[in-house]
Amino acid sequence: MTRSFNSITSDSRWRKPAIVAGLALAASYLVVRSKTAQAEQDNPPRGKFIEVDGVRLHYLERGTGPALVLLHGNAVYSTDFEHSGLVDKLGERYRVIAFDRPGFGYSERPRTTLWTPDAQARLLHHAMQELKIDSAIVVGHSWGSMVALAMGLQVPDAVRGLVLLSGYYYPTLRLDAPLATPPAIPIIGDLMRHTITPLFARLLWPLTSKHMFAPMRVSERFRQMSPWMALRPKQVRASAADAALMIPAAMSLSKRVEGLQVPVQVIAGTQDKVIFPAKASERLHQELQEREASSELHLMPGVGHMVHYAHPEQVVAAVDAIAAQVGEPVALRSPQAEALARASESGV
Repeated sequence: MTRSFNSITSDSRWRKPAIVAGLALAASYLVVRSKTAQAEQDNPPRGKFIEVDGVRLHYLERGTGPALVLLHGNAVYSTDFEHSGLVDKLGERYRVIAFDRPGFGYSERPRTTLWTPDAQARLLHHAMQELKIDSAIVVGHSWGSMVALAMGLQVPDAVRGLVLLSGYYYPTLRLDAPLATPPAIPIIGDLMRHTITPLFARLLWPLTSKHMFAPMRVSERFRQMSPWMALRPKQVRASAADAALMIPAAMSLSKRVEGLQVPVQVIAGTQDKVIFPAKASERLHQELQEREASSELHLMPGVGHMVHYAHPEQVVAAVDAIAAQVGEPVALRSPQAEALARASESGV
């Protein structure tokens, strides 16, 4: 049976747009592949690698002294803490470990695991153990603050204190989360993150950066970060997956905050447009205070989401405050200091 004239005409009408779309996807794939290769060539790994639970993690390490772990937010990776100046400042008196969280920077993110804050916290705690770190102060920014909080809840003996920067701790209505999640969807998302998504994200990068820093200007130090390192297909998938998990993760963590036992320093900008401080940082501090937990809140007037660029000295002061509160780790105490600590504990 021959096909109707209308059917043939309809097929012809769609054939040309389909060919054009296919060519456009092929071209965008080649551009993304080239930009990714160039970004990795220009920005090789600056730290070390460790394999934990079958996952290869990349991390930066600076300084000596009590251990301090830094956990970055979404979209960026560990060098964000370098550009902000925190790694060098804190490395003057701490052993600083800045991890690339799973899927970010040069760390792997196996698809066999749902990388919730709890899952990431377990992995990073195991990494700390492999690095011979018995306990550490943990600093988390934005999404990384949820991982830090999860670690404090899971293994309080291994977390000497938390410094939480611009964090998200309670579920709220967020339109940006569902808009950012498609690249994490299997098959369709794989096609998107290797073609159109990185290109659109690169066009929006200046606006995204401006939103993160508003009302302040984008830091020149932040501009040193390669956008294409953050927009490589594997990191786009990690960012999208983290965005998809943001609300349910906050819902899970908020139900367990009452069990937090470690001292906390909470820092947020009063003009944060990414995570409103009154619904997150201020609320967390108030709840911890009501339960007589150790918590201090520091609100930075006129500062947006990137508080560690605006006031790195405040982050350093918060770390120092926890270090002074909890004392030197047992493993680093001199025999004389250990004897004095035992005498103090026994009331002698």
